[in-house]
Amino acid sequence: MDWIAVFTSLEAVCEENITALSGPPDLPYGDASRRLVTCMRKIQDHGRALEPVVSGITAVYHHYDFDSDTPGNGYRTLVKVLQSCLLHIIHKGRYIASNCHGAFFRADHNASEMEAYGSVLCQLRALLYIAQGMLHDNCPGQLYGEQDGELSRRLVREYASMHKACFYGRCLGFQFSSSLRPILQSLIISMVSFGESYEKQHSGLGMAAFSLLTSGKYVIDPELRGEEYERITQNLDMKFWKSFWNLTESELVSGFASLTSTLVQVNLTLTIPPEPLLLPLVSDPRLSAPVSPPVAHWGPGPVNMRLISYELREGQDSKELLAFSRTEAPPISLSLVPFGAQKRPPSPWLLIHFHGGGFVSQTSKSHENYLKSWSKDLNVPILSVDYSLAPEAPFPRALEECFYAYCWALKNCHLLGSTAERVCLAGDSAGGNLCITVSMRAIACGVRIPDGIMAAYPATLLTIDASPSRLLTSFDLLLPLGVLSKCINAYTGVDSETVQPTEGTSTLSALGRDTASLISDLTHGASKWIQSFFPAEVLGSWSSSHRRSLDNEAHQRSVSPCSSDSSSGPRDYPEGFEPRRSERLSVIQTPSCPTVKNPFVSPLLASDDLLRGLPHVHLVASALDALLDDSVTFAKKLRDMGQPVTLRVVEDLPHGFLSLSGFAEEIKVASDICVERIREVFQQQTLPSCTRK
Repeated sequence: MDWIAVFTSLEAVCEENITALSGPPDLPYGDASRRLVTCMRKIQDHGRALEPVVSGITAVYHHYDFDSDTPGNGYRTLVKVLQSCLLHIIHKGRYIASNCHGAFFRADHNASEMEAYGSVLCQLRALLYIAQGMLHDNCPGQLYGEQDGELSRRLVREYASMHKACFYGRCLGFQFSSSLRPILQSLIISMVSFGESYEKQHSGLGMAAFSLLTSGKYVIDPELRGEEYERITQNLDMKFWKSFWNLTESELVSGFASLTSTLVQVNLTLTIPPEPLLLPLVSDPRLSAPVSPPVAHWGPGPVNMRLISYELREGQDSKELLAFSRTEAPPISLSLVPFGAQKRPPSPWLLIHFHGGGFVSQTSKSHENYLKSWSKDLNVPILSVDYSLAPEAPFPRALEECFYAYCWALKNCHLLGSTAERVCLAGDSAGGNLCITVSMRAIACGVRIPDGIMAAYPATLLTIDASPSRLLTSFDLLLPLGVLSKCINAYTGVDSETVQPTEGTSTLSALGRDTASLISDLTHGASKWIQSFFPAEVLGSWSSSHRRSLDNEAHQRSVSPCSSDSSSGPRDYPEGFEPRRSERLSVIQTPSCPTVKNPFVSPLLASDDLLRGLPHVHLVASALDALLDDSVTFAKKLRDMGQPVTLRVVEDLPHGFLSLSGFAEEIKVASDICVERIREVFQQQTLPSCTRK
């Protein structure tokens, strides 16, 4: 990207608009014209101030990549997000300059839109100043600074007071491709509608009806949507997030997904009783290592799993396996087995999967859409583990259950349609963390380790430590800092509500399954129905009553981001600049429990001795993910130890993109990359000591 050309174009567009819209008082659209001129002058000031900042960051950000073939780190991402914002402003500015005197020019709408992007640019300028401070304070090449350092405290303070609604209103998803924005907009509208009805404690059909009625206003009024999203991400409790994300478990949503997903012959849910296992020691197979069932917090308990297989294989319909089945419907789809066909022999491969969801939500059912596709593409049986969720089951319960499931699968692979000659662990986000920590535990116990790991956007550092990509939590759609801290606190036991789970309890703990189905369906339907009546510009212009202009004194009040206990150092921002501030302050409970630094919670903090011996680790990260630096730093750590590791950074996708499989071509491409990495684990016979590509 030629940044000189970008800033030159921005300057030219601003001047062109100021000239075109400045004129006598009787100029058409007088008030809107004045607003646009004011806004363009502020954008011009932001651009002039940002040019040297961007120049300084781009001059050195390649030093923070994993290697020269893998461009990707939080500094690059922040600059890329700024680029997206500036290109939107330039495109819109050219349109305004060319059409502002036309008969059909919607002055109010265009002024509101330009003001919204001006607000975003102001906030991005603040984040880039913080990133500039990280470059100065951190060691060269290091994305994370000193543990519990001032930069991390500053990140929390800034998030608590910084105005964030502008990122979720008119500019929602501006940093993503045009094919992803409608999906993300529907998701955010559903979330804020659900949040409003959740707070009013509606139940049953009342909640569904309320969500239907409220969703429309968030389509018509993007500013109101942004304000509501900022509010719920700051104030709603963990039960809300568990309830919302578990909507993917509803019969309607899962039923719709199944219509577009790959048909498989085996989709079997299992409940494995808590019985001790014996596995051979790697050092001396004549000896055995005992493996205890999970016991943390409430004693021994069963482990739930799901077996998915594109083809029916020997062992998968055995009485021994079906005795563990907890599926009410027939687990083997005989209608999908060709007439007269025999069961396929066991596969030499086995894929064991741990799902994402921040350790607090979702199950294998939420992820079965892409797992079915993987089973077909790889022609391999997949065992996905439904580990217990926080805060009811904090660390180490999930790790114990996943490790027990892994050991049980090795011992009983013949029931799963596999000989387990090669075993790969795969997971996303929290599941990626569990892939790594289960392997670490296998090393510690002396039993067989998997032949490889594919971890998609894994959480390897469960702290609020600052890095350039963690700055994205100030406006991330799926992982804002308030939500990230709640998930970390829940998993590490700060917000523990440990109870003995009830057998057969639905994952929709706060909602009836039918209610959740209606909410999801009606909210989406209402949004589409309302949008169908009005063109986009009309919808936008109706929201002016809730517009927050750049001149709004309530948001421009001077609130110092540094409290009195800040270290003595240079001013946080240049003289005369202050980001917009929110009327509501977030309360972020910074994870301070010692558990966050346990290497089996944050593998990035593990010693070399604990990580040495890991199998080949394949990391697939996203450039627009707030956890990008987790993957880059962990990959560097393994590489520097001589451990085999690869890192692939995909573009333009949010955290959790695998859960959105089927909605966009970019997600399909990224999912295929994950499949190829898993295939490498299965097909590669000898591994080099270190792979950088």
